[in-house]
Amino acid sequence: MRVGFSIRTATILFGLIVLFTFLVTNAHSQDKKSQLEAKKAKIEEEINYTNKLLTETKKSKQNTMNHLVLLNKKISKRQELINAISGEIRQIDERIKQTNDTIAELTENIKKLKEEYAKMIYYAQKNRSSYSRLMFIFSAESFNQAYQRIKYFQQYSSYRKNQVRVIQETQALLAQKVELLKSQKNEKLSLKTTEENEKQKLAIEKNEQDQVVKKLSQKERDLLKKLRENEKAAKKLQKAIEDLIAEELRKARETAKKTGTKPTPDNAFGLTPSELKLSSNFAGNKGSLPWPTERGVISATFGEHPHPVLKGIMTKNNGIDITTASGSSARAIFDGVVTSIMSLPNYNNVIIIKHGEFLTVYSNIGQVFVKKGDKVTTKQKLGTIETDDSGRTKLHFELWKGKILQNPETWIIKAK
Repeated sequence: MRVGFSIRTATILFGLIVLFTFLVTNAHSQDKKSQLEAKKAKIEEEINYTNKLLTETKKSKQNTMNHLVLLNKKISKRQELINAISGEIRQIDERIKQTNDTIAELTENIKKLKEEYAKMIYYAQKNRSSYSRLMFIFSAESFNQAYQRIKYFQQYSSYRKNQVRVIQETQALLAQKVELLKSQKNEKLSLKTTEENEKQKLAIEKNEQDQVVKKLSQKERDLLKKLRENEKAAKKLQKAIEDLIAEELRKARETAKKTGTKPTPDNAFGLTPSELKLSSNFAGNKGSLPWPTERGVISATFGEHPHPVLKGIMTKNNGIDITTASGSSARAIFDGVVTSIMSLPNYNNVIIIKHGEFLTVYSNIGQVFVKKGDKVTTKQKLGTIETDDSGRTKLHFELWKGKILQNPETWIIKAK
C-alpha cells in the first residue's frame, strides 16, 4: 500500500504544480500581452493621427519639408508597430513552448497513471476470490492486524476509484492544453500576417519618402534660403526672450536697491514667496506637465540635428515643434502670468508666460485669447495656432529656467 500511496501523492503534487505553474504563467503572459496590445493600439492611433496631418499637408499638392517630416514620423511609428507585433509573436512562441512542455508532461503522467492502474487491475483479478481475502484476514496474528488488513482492502478499493478520477481529470486538462495550443498557433499565424502587411506598408512609405527627398533636393537653393530665414527668425526670438529675462533681472536689482536687500543666487529674479512656491511647484512637476496642445506629434526635437535633405547642414532648435490639426489651440502647461505678447517674423504672435523663475514660450499663434498681465491656469487656451499655405499647423514651444534653455520633452508628459 505504501507504493500506491506514494504514487497517488506524487500524482496529486504533480497536478498541483502543473495547475499552479499554468495559473502563474498564464497571469504573467496575459499581463504582458495586455501591455503589448495597449502599446500597439497607441502606436496605431498615432499613425492614424499622423495620416490625418499628412492629408491636410497634401492638400497643397506640394512636396514640402513638413510633408517629409510627417512622413519620417509615420515611418518611425510604423517601425515601432512592427517591433511591437514582433514582440507579441515572440511572446506567443514562449507560450507555445510552455504549452508543448505541459502537454508532454501530462502525456507522460497519464502513461504512468495508466500503467499503475493496469497493475492494480491485474492484482485485483489475480486476487479476486473472496476466499483468498478471508484467508488473508483470518491468517492475521492479532485482532489489530486483522483490522488493519480489512482497512487495507477498503483503502485499496478507494484508491482505485481515485486513480480513475485522476486519470480522467489529467486527460481533461491535456485536452484543454491541446485546444490552447491550437488557439496560440492560430493567433501567431494572424500576427505574422499582420506583421507582413505592416512591412509592405512600410516599404511603400519608404518609397514615398525617397521620392519626396528627391524632389526636395531639386529645390536645394529654396530650402537653403528658407533655412537661413528660419535661423534669423530664431535668433530674433531668442534675443527677445533674453532681453525679457535681462529686464526681469534689472527690475530685481532695482527693487533690491530700494529695499536695501540683495537678491540671492537662488532667487536672482527677486521672486516673492508666492512666486517662489509657484516656481517650486513647476519644477516638482517635471516629466508630468501637460502638452501645450491637446493633440499633436513632435515634428522637430530640441537641439542640433542634420538637415533631412541638405547634406552637411545642421539645424538648431531652441525648443520643440508640435504639428497638430487645423483649428487647434495652444494651451498653458502650468499656472502662471502672461509676461509678454509680441509679433515676430516667421513666428506670428508669440506668448510668453512666467512661472516663477521658469518661462514658457508659445509661438506661431494667430488669434490671441489672453493679454499681458493675465493670470492663466494649467491647460487654459491661449490662442489659435496658425495654419500656413501648405496646410501645416505647427506650434513652436520653448521652455527656459532663468537664462538657461531647457529641453521641453523632458518636462512634458511622455504618454500622449
